[in-house]
Amino acid sequence: MSLVEYSEFLIKNLVDDPDLIKVKDFETEEGLIIEILVSENDMSQVIGKGGKVANSIKTLIQTKAFLSNIKNVKINIDSF
Repeated sequence: MSLVEYSEFLIKNLVDDPDLIKVKDFETEEGLIIEILVSENDMSQVIGKGGKVANSIKTLIQTKAFLSNIKNVKINIDSF
């Protein structure tokens, strides 16, 4: 399972409308960037109280990247 598929799996299980989730990855000189886009209505569920859910999501994705020997992964969560 790639990082994009893993990220989609995590986010789709949190939101009310999983069909609106978009996850893309970009390779840069500094490393890999995972961009997660969710609808404005689902943003509160993804961020969580005090950002705890978002931090947990980022930790899980970075752990998966570490286990897959992928270095320098940044995760951006945004709404559209």
